[in-house]
Amino acid sequence: MNPVNETNVLESSPIIATPYFSGFDMAHDTYNAITAASNGKIYYILCSESYEQGGQFYVYNPATDSTEWLADLTEICGETNANAIPQGKSHVRFYECNGKLYFATHIGVYEMIDGMERLPKNAPDGKTLYPGGHFVSYDLTTGTFENLAIAPEGEGILTMTIDKERGYLYGITWPLGYFIQYDIKANTLKTIGLVSAKGEAGIPGDDYRVLCRSMFVDPLDGAVYFSTSEGDIFRYCPGQESLQKLPHVDLRLDYFGRYDPTHPGSMGYNWRKIFWYVPEQVAYGIHGNSGYLFKFDPRRQRIEVVERLTSEPSRKSGMFDQFSYGYLGFQPGTDQETIYYLTGGPIYQDGKRLKGADQIAKGAAKGLENLHLITFHIPSQTYTDHGPVFFADGTRPTYVNSIAIGADGSVYTLARFSHNGHEIQDLVKIPAVF
Repeated sequence: MNPVNETNVLESSPIIATPYFSGFDMAHDTYNAITAASNGKIYYILCSESYEQGGQFYVYNPATDSTEWLADLTEICGETNANAIPQGKSHVRFYECNGKLYFATHIGVYEMIDGMERLPKNAPDGKTLYPGGHFVSYDLTTGTFENLAIAPEGEGILTMTIDKERGYLYGITWPLGYFIQYDIKANTLKTIGLVSAKGEAGIPGDDYRVLCRSMFVDPLDGAVYFSTSEGDIFRYCPGQESLQKLPHVDLRLDYFGRYDPTHPGSMGYNWRKIFWYVPEQVAYGIHGNSGYLFKFDPRRQRIEVVERLTSEPSRKSGMFDQFSYGYLGFQPGTDQETIYYLTGGPIYQDGKRLKGADQIAKGAAKGLENLHLITFHIPSQTYTDHGPVFFADGTRPTYVNSIAIGADGSVYTLARFSHNGHEIQDLVKIPAVF
């Protein structure tokens, strides 16, 4: 049966998306790593689960409707001949500043230790262990890459943001969760400390804590903010030697649900994605598991729930979506006042909702669901579910955790689809809805 015909009868007409094969047969799930640059092009990274080949850096040109390979992540980081576990992925958005894109690299392979995916302790075939993630820049004019700094303790870089005004890059490493600061002008890296117990290297039920995937900077004072799975919000101000927990605000809201932060399987009380909204001088964030949009005023230390941004079928069913961590495809559009959100929607067969697993021990899909494009216009408080997204052959994009909005309003993401008989994750273009 055509999957389009399996959707809820209350669904709106589907949006037909276009998949692209960029040329990387091993392309695996990518989180966050796609961005629309000021030159109108879409830059993205395709990740690798290989011990032999790293992730690959590409660009899509809307003017020619074509993709182009730019570089191998391991080569960018100067580790081609290191015989080490490669730079398999990027887990962060690109941040444009002064004609350059800044991003970070991460490990793409894991070792199963005590039933969990961990940073490898045993490298195969004589290889050395993962050397650590790198901060990297790409010059949009010259096309040159610069290897800036490497994370401490052989950790990958999981989370990143930029303070454009002061010239700092900030990161949270994986799996322990070090908070790091890179000074672009001085070319120095500073390790501030661990953000939450032993992070994702900890023991479940004890010192395990899932790590925050998104941070933001208040441009007024340069303070950078992140959350923890316990629901606390921390701040770091340039020049300080430690992280500060905000005393008068937290994310332990009834609407978000109830979580045990010591166990894997959800993001807990963490926000999933967040960005600074200049007109109101607040941050807008999404709580991944519940799908609630909220705004956070760091100066008044106040959180206000705004709207539930799950799909219309999800809102009607009252159920959580199937991706256990919630979705990272959450970003303002080119007007800087419309939020675009790629999220899940239940599938109905014979009038019954397809159910997935009750619980899962990592960030993954509990079951199959549709992809929906949601927009929320902040000034008018207007929520719109633009409907489910399918490919022309009736199949659906899956494992969608990234988003970029092009100059013409087209939405770009990275999703799983079938190519030459096997599943890859690659670029997908969703036509403009406005």
